[in-house]
Amino acid sequence: MNPKNEISVKEQFAGKRILITGTTGFLGKVVIEKIIREIPDVEKIILLVRGNDKYPTARERFDHEIALSTIFDRLKEESPAIFSQFCREKIECVTGELTQKNFGLNSEDFTGLAGRIDLVVHVAASVDFREQLQKALKINTLCLLNLTELVKAAGNVPMVHVSTCFVNGFNTGDCREEVVVPASKGFTRNAKGFYQVRPLIAKLEEKVRKVEENCSRSDELAESLVELGSKESHRYGWNDTYTFTKWLGEQILMEELSDSTLTIVRPAIIESTYQEPVPGWVEGVKVADAIILAYAREKTPFFPARANGVIDVIPADMAANSLILAAAEALAIPGAHRIYQCSTGSSNPITVGRMVNLLQLESNRNAEAYEKLYPKGKPKRNFRIVDRKLFITAMAALKCVVKVYDGVCKSTGMRNRIRKVTDFVNTTMKLAITFSFYASPRYVFHNHNLMDLASRVSPADCSAFPVDARIIEWESYMGPIHLSGLNRYALKVRKTALHQAQENIRVPNVAEIPAVGRRLERGTV
Repeated sequence: MNPKNEISVKEQFAGKRILITGTTGFLGKVVIEKIIREIPDVEKIILLVRGNDKYPTARERFDHEIALSTIFDRLKEESPAIFSQFCREKIECVTGELTQKNFGLNSEDFTGLAGRIDLVVHVAASVDFREQLQKALKINTLCLLNLTELVKAAGNVPMVHVSTCFVNGFNTGDCREEVVVPASKGFTRNAKGFYQVRPLIAKLEEKVRKVEENCSRSDELAESLVELGSKESHRYGWNDTYTFTKWLGEQILMEELSDSTLTIVRPAIIESTYQEPVPGWVEGVKVADAIILAYAREKTPFFPARANGVIDVIPADMAANSLILAAAEALAIPGAHRIYQCSTGSSNPITVGRMVNLLQLESNRNAEAYEKLYPKGKPKRNFRIVDRKLFITAMAALKCVVKVYDGVCKSTGMRNRIRKVTDFVNTTMKLAITFSFYASPRYVFHNHNLMDLASRVSPADCSAFPVDARIIEWESYMGPIHLSGLNRYALKVRKTALHQAQENIRVPNVAEIPAVGRRLERGTV
């Protein structure tokens, strides 16, 4: 470190070889872009990427799915030759599957990979709130055993792991940067402070096997495993399978790397960028966006939420900056376990009610500026927040009425008359099941440790990698910045956006609350 005992991000990254997972996803791309633009002296960025049917190798996926992303437009415009040279000389792509031992590599290649890395940054995750239990365990929990084997084989290099603030589960009140004590009873810590969860994971896997034995139809099996994940998550103190398996993953990492350098970074709900590389950049439909789209298409005029609850939303660039600062510290001062929460609730809070009002105000004022978001102009009705318990009761009753009426319409050949009502009920219920917990917050995420880290970073790097939520002006961010970004970047193909937001409702992150879909590299809350 420099004489003032300040951590210099650029000095720590210079000459280092950084392995990053999850770079085909939203947050991963933001991290890569920032490193390329601000830390060109890094030796290598090694991307572990799973091949797919269209692009079997990691390099092909990088060239076609990552490098072509609009996140890099600024770099390409400002210095196209430098960007091209960096991708050619400093981006190394390794084709591997995180959920397989040694990532599916042979022993020689795995050992070779371990021998040329200085840091592991793990961003990949399944951020589907209603994932099948066995898949969520495999991707968010058990694959970490493969990563820790890499860390150990590399000589216990530092590891930075992206988790989510929502590992706090059903806990209420102040949620701090520490090992989360589950809301339900029956968990015990060991002498080092983390929870030994292997027996619980074994129980969950046994329940999965029983469900698989009792279901013969694939569609029935998939839904049963989704419901099992939801049930077990609630039983142990979490709202959904994503956050439950992410908490389990934290415990696995702390146990396996008890004598190594480990940093866990927990972002809150990740949404579009605030400043860099451009304000409003976003990829796919995120948590709040699915509700915005449903409102914009007039699919539902109200939603169950707690208007005075503090909803914790963090811009993607600030989440990426937090990861980079944490990585620099891990390189500069190894040998410790650290937890940082990248959040806004304790320093610059915004309530659910205020967020809805700001989004609605901008929509009503400038709907014509967002032609993809509002193709028919501003919605005719305002979006209303209703009590969650009252909503569930009312919707359950309405669903019964619709079901009876639908039967009548079928028998008389007039089913089209009920279609709009059915669509409204189904869309609203899907949104509520997936998101109402996050829209009814009774917690405040604190980030004092992260702010302390920022105070120990050199002034130049503190300016280049801002993480202080107090700089966010909500009127701008939850208005023209986010809606412009959503309109420009996420809604290029209207049918896809609608399908993702209103039919599948597969989101993330809360991390991230990271990106729509189940793909392994999508990532982060």
